[in-house]
Amino acid sequence: MVDFEKPIPPYLNEKQNIIRLVLFTALFALVFINTYSPFGADRWYNLTKLEFFTYSSLTILVGVLVVVISRILMYQVCKKHTINLWQYLVWICAEIFSMALAYALFEKLFLSDSRLLTDLVKNSSRNTALVLLLPYSILWLYFSWRDKKEQIERLADFPPFSENSRNMIPFYDDKGILKFSVKKENLLYLESAENYVNICYLNKGKVSKYLLRDTLKKIEESFAGTEIVRCHRSYIVNFEKVKVIRKDKDGLKLEFDSPSMADIPVSKTYVNAVMQTFSKYCHTVDLG
Repeated sequence: MVDFEKPIPPYLNEKQNIIRLVLFTALFALVFINTYSPFGADRWYNLTKLEFFTYSSLTILVGVLVVVISRILMYQVCKKHTINLWQYLVWICAEIFSMALAYALFEKLFLSDSRLLTDLVKNSSRNTALVLLLPYSILWLYFSWRDKKEQIERLADFPPFSENSRNMIPFYDDKGILKFSVKKENLLYLESAENYVNICYLNKGKVSKYLLRDTLKKIEESFAGTEIVRCHRSYIVNFEKVKVIRKDKDGLKLEFDSPSMADIPVSKTYVNAVMQTFSKYCHTVDLG
């Protein structure tokens, strides 16, 4: 059963994948329009094939502009909030309707279509769904396959973290190159920074950070079954270093034993996993 409350995979909102989505969708739409002549394209004046190709390209640019604006907005929203699967699907429906409305207005105003605008929107929505959903589905499968492939390659290069790893945790960048290692007892938390991760650790009694080019999603896989657990879309925490879990008006917060460290938030998505892990490693619990 599909969990629609589950956050969307990080690869759906990576900059490079957004660019791929826009370009592939534009190419697919160009082939689709020139092959099937939707949106009233078969009634576009008496044009040569080259002229028709030029006009159809301009029409597609209008529709793709909707996608570009939408994806830029989604990218900015994901920086501050978690988008769940059902919200992502609603977002796609909004993209389809916006593009369909743009094409319906084009038919009504520029092609002088005599049909009602509502009928044009319905017809345009069907064609637009094909223009967007097919390339979106293809790319989603491709992104997922590539993400799994990279995970397998990473696991082949080095074993997951375990108690037999001499208490050292290795961190590899997005190309699989070893960049940083830290003792488990010195690791505090990991913080997402777009395509980078800040590794927060203790160095000679002081809190230090190391910036690694990678994503929390990929790093999270290597910590499966350990006390180093995801608690937020932007944080992974070493629960051996967490001393207090606190509930306030903003939700659950994790406290470390160092007064200089800020509290780490816990999002609703990870509450159950956090509580189960914390019950094994915490010494003090304050639920207000």
